[in-house]
Amino acid sequence: MAAVTPCPAGAVPRARLRTLWPPVAAWLVANLVTWLVAEASVAGDGSAVRYWSTAGRRRWDSEHYLSIARSGYEMFRCRERYPDFPDIVCGNVAWFPGYPMVVRAGSATGLSYEVVAVLVTELCLLGMFAVLWWLLGARLTWATGLTLAIGTVFPGGVYFHAVFPLATVTLALLVCVAGVRRGAWGLAAAGGFVASASHPIGAVAVGMLLLSAGFAWREDPWPLRIAKAGASAALAGCGLLWTRWLMWQATGRWDAYDVIQRSSYGQGAVRQPFAELVKAYGVPFGDWYRPDGQLTWLVAHSLAAHRVQLWLNVSFVLLVVLTAAVRLVRHRGLDVAEWAAAILTAGVFLAPFLGGAQMSWYRTHAAMFVGLVLVRRMPRWVQGALLAVCAVRYAFLGAMFFAGVLV
Repeated sequence: MAAVTPCPAGAVPRARLRTLWPPVAAWLVANLVTWLVAEASVAGDGSAVRYWSTAGRRRWDSEHYLSIARSGYEMFRCRERYPDFPDIVCGNVAWFPGYPMVVRAGSATGLSYEVVAVLVTELCLLGMFAVLWWLLGARLTWATGLTLAIGTVFPGGVYFHAVFPLATVTLALLVCVAGVRRGAWGLAAAGGFVASASHPIGAVAVGMLLLSAGFAWREDPWPLRIAKAGASAALAGCGLLWTRWLMWQATGRWDAYDVIQRSSYGQGAVRQPFAELVKAYGVPFGDWYRPDGQLTWLVAHSLAAHRVQLWLNVSFVLLVVLTAAVRLVRHRGLDVAEWAAAILTAGVFLAPFLGGAQMSWYRTHAAMFVGLVLVRRMPRWVQGALLAVCAVRYAFLGAMFFAGVLV
């Protein structure tokens, strides 16, 4: 019998480090790029402070998430507190609780809510790169390296660094994909629950899990496949029920979310998505909020860049769908993770236009990050072109964020 050669001391840790360094490097690069964009976005001195301070990561909706973390939900008629305000509904019940509840739990460490909120987003972003790396096979090649690089400048990715739940919901969607790939329906359900409790866009996980009976759980007989798909989707949907329950506990109304959407934002009904897409195409970013004072060159040239941004997002989802179609024809099938990622990417793209979110599609589409699972299958020249375009667009969108243009 041949002698077994023992592994040298430290061999396993070194192997793990070789496996882990690409997602960590991608996270560091994403922060470096975002910091450089912040410096180029604010005239005068102090832009670096804006990025590294918690105030530099907070915009508009961030205050609602922080208020939920501090004191929970509230809803009231605006004129009860602000006599000159329109007679509409005010409060924070238009925002989901998953991210604020994590921030509240983290505040038990003694850190401020603002600091915890930033730490949660950054840890979720690191987790996103780690789960994506596992889904890519955890092996560094040109294809996987370019895919991670695109992730560092992903469209709308500046919100992965902000006091927003986009990194949380995207990480949860990736965990959901990982659970489906591993055949672990409990893990898939947990990811779906967190996603649907963190942001309305997370509800796409419920639909994907329902469809998973057709492409996942292949080692099980059909009745069990259907049962796993249905059970995981039902548990994921409980995130929406939990959200409604928390709002009911605070306001006494199960429909609090629907009320504020109709009253204050003119939303709630299902829209014709193509018509809403056309509306978004015609509304420049600069029409919402234009900062006072002197604008840097980058910000000034970003204000009318909504059309290019929308074309990029449309191009990305089409590339993902086309890649999936080509693999279906040439290779007679996708693997489980690719099926899940393709369905989620298409769902994330369509969802804002179904709801009429003209002011937020550019940040909601950041959750299409899950489509990077299929980007590794694209030709290298397509990946390179996508990286170049995404990098340019990231600079423009990031500039608008740090200049205070974007909500």
